[in-house]
Amino acid sequence: MSHQPAETGAHLPTVESPPEHLRPLLRHWRVRGREYWLGAFPWLMGIVNATPDSFSDGGQWFAPEAAVAHALQLAEDGAEVLDIGGESTRPGSTPVSPEEELRRVIPVIEGLRGQTDRLISIDTTKAVVAKAALAAGADIVNDVSGCRFDPEMPAVCSASDAGVIVMHMQGTPQTMQANPTYANVVAEVLAHLEESASRLIQAGVARERILFDPGIGFGKTPEHNIDLLANVAALRGTGRPVLIGHSRKQFLKRLLGRPVEERLFGTLGVAVAVAQQRADLIRVHDVGPTRDTLLAWRAVIERMPPGSDTLAQNTSEGADR
Repeated sequence: MSHQPAETGAHLPTVESPPEHLRPLLRHWRVRGREYWLGAFPWLMGIVNATPDSFSDGGQWFAPEAAVAHALQLAEDGAEVLDIGGESTRPGSTPVSPEEELRRVIPVIEGLRGQTDRLISIDTTKAVVAKAALAAGADIVNDVSGCRFDPEMPAVCSASDAGVIVMHMQGTPQTMQANPTYANVVAEVLAHLEESASRLIQAGVARERILFDPGIGFGKTPEHNIDLLANVAALRGTGRPVLIGHSRKQFLKRLLGRPVEERLFGTLGVAVAVAQQRADLIRVHDVGPTRDTLLAWRAVIERMPPGSDTLAQNTSEGADR
């Protein structure tokens, strides 16, 4: 049964001028001319896979009507961003043509735009898809390649005023899990993200429009993923907001021994861990349970005596925007 979530933390408003003492804790993100300050409480990005072959829910929301209904439910459950994807990027996935990807995602974006004021992101590596999605009403380009696969993507992003999410991936979806290797995964991912940001800035994208995603599960071993999840503070040290997308992923099987359909609790545990490090966005399939978990976590840490836990104290100080 559908229910309306509690007001606390729901549909966060635009914050144009947070108090000066909070600004070092927050991260500024400009999307479609609106100014957001993130980091007081994680925004949730709801996953809408308009695909037949995504790793955990392929085919479930493939029909445009089903995808729209699912996205609206995620918004009601507390998602601030609805991430629409028409091509699976799971390990070993098969690419689809731009025409097919457009056929899958444009009706969903058009269907949503007239029914919700939530931010909509297009999850694509193709410039032609991004351009059409932005014209249809999307607010954000979410490119898992870090805008590397399609040389036209930086220009498309520059021509819009959309937010841009750049992600780190070692290799391609077809090769990324063959033998991921790093000398220092956190340092190398940071360097790669900054390189992607520089390429976009050179194309005319303002740095304030860029958000970083370390790419959990994209060319990483379980140990690499845990190292990145434990270093959200280092990722935020760039000054850019950080998105964590760990929901139901394969590294949780190594940790928990659970199949994909039984990874909700592991997903929630990681969500708390990265929220405590001030992750700005958390991308999940299960928005309602994640939101409830984080609201309950925040209610407790806000009552903790000062000094009992430094991370909890910092989070509490930033919770009231």
